[in-house]
Amino acid sequence: MKTRTGLVGTGLAVAWAAPLMFVLVAVAAPETDEPLPRGDRLVYPEGAAIPRSLTPVERRHLEAHPLLPPRSDGPPTGPIHCVAEYEPMEGILIAWESFYSILRELALNVTTIGDGDVYVAVDSGGEQSSAYSSLASYGVDMDRVHFVVRQTDTVWIRDYGPRYIYEGECRAIVDHTYNRPRPNDDAFNDYFSIYKNHAEYDLPLVHGGGNYHLNALDEGNASRLICNENPGLSEQEIIDLWLDYQNVYTTLWEPFPTYVDSTQHIDMWMQIVADDVIIISDWPYDPGSTQDQICDGAAADFASWGWTVHRTPARRVYYTHYTYTNMVVCNDLVMIPYYTNGSVAPLNDDALAAVEAACPDKTIVQINCESIIGSAGAIHCIVMHVPEPWGGENPTAYLKNCNGGEEFDPGEQIEINWISDDDVEVTGVDLLLSTDGGANYDTTIVQDTDDDGAYTWTVPDVYTTQGRIRVVVHDDDGNSGFDDSDGDFTINGSSLPGDLDGDGDVDTADLLALLADWGCSGENCPGDVDGDGDTDTADLLLLLANWG
Repeated sequence: MKTRTGLVGTGLAVAWAAPLMFVLVAVAAPETDEPLPRGDRLVYPEGAAIPRSLTPVERRHLEAHPLLPPRSDGPPTGPIHCVAEYEPMEGILIAWESFYSILRELALNVTTIGDGDVYVAVDSGGEQSSAYSSLASYGVDMDRVHFVVRQTDTVWIRDYGPRYIYEGECRAIVDHTYNRPRPNDDAFNDYFSIYKNHAEYDLPLVHGGGNYHLNALDEGNASRLICNENPGLSEQEIIDLWLDYQNVYTTLWEPFPTYVDSTQHIDMWMQIVADDVIIISDWPYDPGSTQDQICDGAAADFASWGWTVHRTPARRVYYTHYTYTNMVVCNDLVMIPYYTNGSVAPLNDDALAAVEAACPDKTIVQINCESIIGSAGAIHCIVMHVPEPWGGENPTAYLKNCNGGEEFDPGEQIEINWISDDDVEVTGVDLLLSTDGGANYDTTIVQDTDDDGAYTWTVPDVYTTQGRIRVVVHDDDGNSGFDDSDGDFTINGSSLPGDLDGDGDVDTADLLALLADWGCSGENCPGDVDGDGDTDTADLLLLLANWG
């Protein structure tokens, strides 16, 4: 299925065969909106069409105020999957800053066709009211729209917004220093992580998120712009950082010349739509050009690696790079650009046909991007993806420490750390202790504590080499989920479970004492190994676990 908002293009075959009917002349670069210098920072006027690329004012600002990668507390600690754009999505995130007609079109399609929610970053309550009216009057399903009141500088949220991973079964955010001197944009992810109660990790790179594409098999791609942005790091060090923080093996490609694409971002010439299916630009009007060689070389490499490669046409008209790979996938919806420029419009239908071939089971919608493409980006540049919660309606948890191999002493203060996730909100957390390797979690450490990710536990005076922790998360709908320690830890207590005669060993004498007390219930049960007031099978299993 395909739909389009606006002009119908003509066939590509005719356009490619036709000779060029104009003469290239020297033309001044288009004027751009500019931020306003205010001391040591820049202020971005509301509604200004700030381009995706650096403006002259920003370039001068960076000469005096160079960007630095963030200080990092380290990467995620446990199993990581970085989410590909074609995987199941909760929805998309946009910033209500400019190009409002395109934002409305994106929101309409995502909420009515793409089975997704739309998170809208707005600067204030007043802007929220205006955005609400604009979206509602356009037919957007407002039950699926969520407003995030937090100031941003520009619309280009692909480049500064949250890169999502799953850590365990919980969504988490990997952040970076935005490669533009746009302070509110750069700070947005700190706020959004709190808004969603998602863990956040600071990737120590200066970066623009549009310069990264990956599949669901942990294979990523970026241009070597990333090396210019991080001159203190080698290529391998950059690749290793992405591996540590996102668990993705990254291939670096040569960037386009800046006179072709001022951003040098890879999303301007490739899009991955399945594990082994990719769409790459082709340059029918510039055969043999640098950009054509880069795209042809990448297409050949991907084909040699077993991928299915589809090609969409691209064209440079004066200072504007017209691309169709800058598209948005949201569940079973694919939104692609179309253009009304007379030199480019003949390519629209062939681009559509290529995307239909690459995504045969999805609904394709074409969106008029003529107004935005001159700002060095299209629709992919103004959205960021928010993946669906792993557990659906059921909350999930990931225990970050106490995962095996530790030794604790009675009375020691241990901070238990976890992260959580839910489709709505985790409202309470229980922490439980097992001393028999997870067979039973019959000791409550704390019940219904706040979901703040940390609890200080006073280690009890018990002896076990099979200690484990369980973190249980609940929501207000009565749903729950949990995560357990991956392995056993030791508590060096004076009380050895099962040592009923106190001789320091668990042996036949203790077993006979437990059997003699079998069935006892109450406060005085000598065979009650686990302290639950009964002498039963659980006590026998705990004794046997410590036998010898």
